[in-house]
Amino acid sequence: MKHILHLISSIQGKESYSIKLSQAIIEKIQDKYPGSTVTETNLVDIEIPYLNPAILRTFFMPEDQLTEEDKKAIRFSQEAIQQLLAADIIVIGAPLYNFTIHTSLKAWIDHITRPGITFGYNENGPVGMVTGKKVYVAMSSGGVYSEGPGKANDFVVPYLKAFLGFLGMTDLTAFRAEGLKVPELKDNALQKGIESIQID
Repeated sequence: MKHILHLISSIQGKESYSIKLSQAIIEKIQDKYPGSTVTETNLVDIEIPYLNPAILRTFFMPEDQLTEEDKKAIRFSQEAIQQLLAADIIVIGAPLYNFTIHTSLKAWIDHITRPGITFGYNENGPVGMVTGKKVYVAMSSGGVYSEGPGKANDFVVPYLKAFLGFLGMTDLTAFRAEGLKVPELKDNALQKGIESIQID
């Protein structure tokens, strides 16, 4: 039995291919680990405060020095980190928008990046503190970015792999529904992505 955190960052609602692919991943996880629970967070529907000087300042303050205003500013960050740490498996729906992730997912990343909580430093440099997690990325894209000329413009999977790895989440697997706007590929793109899913 596992606890799954499902993060949605699509603006397409029920028509979203990244959500459909994410749900297929979750179903296969639940098949492998019966009784697994899911916490779903739609980042697009939440008014995530973008990182600003007031929020950043609270990241470096001892908790007993936080004012009520500071606690309000840091609330989303605290809740997002609690969700993350409570999960065994994280499934991230990540459509490619303008070659990269949606602003809501970037805002979430900004809030979970906390010195002394999700990463630190030792004599050898930075150390990720969010360990023992499995991450699955469900990426959707109109074009093909896993190979060919589009590969150089994929700033979704490489970015998530690099940055989540920095926080300690080094076990990341991506599945893709790609070519969704390519005439000869679009009809089978989602099914091909679903069929590629293998749960470790």
